[in-house]
Amino acid sequence: MDRLQSLEVFIAVAEAESFAGGARAMGLSAPSATRGVNALEDRLGARLFTRTTRRVRLTDVGRTYLEDARHILAQLRAADETAVGAAVNPVGQLRLTCSTEFGRIYVTPIITEFLDTHPEMTAEVLMVDRIVDMVEEGFDVAVRIGPLPSSGLSAVRVGQVRRMVCGAPEYFEKHGVPRTPTDLKRHQVILNTPSGLATEWRFGHDLDQVVRFKPRLTLSSVAASIAVAQRGWGLVRVLSYQVGPDLVEGRLQSVLDTYEPEPLPIHLVHVEGRRAPAKIRSFVDFAKTRLKEVSVLR
Repeated sequence: MDRLQSLEVFIAVAEAESFAGGARAMGLSAPSATRGVNALEDRLGARLFTRTTRRVRLTDVGRTYLEDARHILAQLRAADETAVGAAVNPVGQLRLTCSTEFGRIYVTPIITEFLDTHPEMTAEVLMVDRIVDMVEEGFDVAVRIGPLPSSGLSAVRVGQVRRMVCGAPEYFEKHGVPRTPTDLKRHQVILNTPSGLATEWRFGHDLDQVVRFKPRLTLSSVAASIAVAQRGWGLVRVLSYQVGPDLVEGRLQSVLDTYEPEPLPIHLVHVEGRRAPAKIRSFVDFAKTRLKEVSVLR
């Protein structure tokens, strides 16, 4: 008999004031109940009952222990109920990570709508332009753009993004539209890279068409480079999701579409697979539906 069952038998015997009555309540034989209580007393080194031929009574130690045992079992039942509830209903905190611009444009509207739908949920979103170790840093869900490495995580594909060259309509009116990648050498180009070192763009499905630049302007911020392009100063290369609203509203136009590399997949990556808590499963299903509705991510 394990320790938990011994506690349950002890409580049953104490409430029935009888080993036979406690055994019946537990669905055990009287000898089994007696052995369980004896083992518990031996482990504690204390007598919990005084025994007579007719009944058993709690000792002073037994009365105190009974109160504590009931409290322990009540806490355990509450923990079980919480775990079962979390497995069935979306409750608790959801920790999510994504890239900065994708989070700003797409994730924040989705997460706020999700929280409005599930009032018992809270969320923490880390928007950072690096690959976060979900297990090490304790995240439930990540939005990943690009090919996924092998891992023990689960992933759901929700769309794709293109690598595109964009400019403002005013820029094209003044400087013309490039027809091939090599035409870019005659255009004003804005490079955006965190390191500031990349000076080439690759085109084609195999990335075998390379155009190298001596840029006049290199920015470490994607958002800043897009803002400069919106003002008509030059051409910028970005991921389609980063300029989705700009394309829809006409602030930017894409060029050289037929020379674009293969699209990059977007996945919702999450932990625990099919055994994931309801908060993860519910959010993944919710976000998958919303992201698949976004035309620029198709």
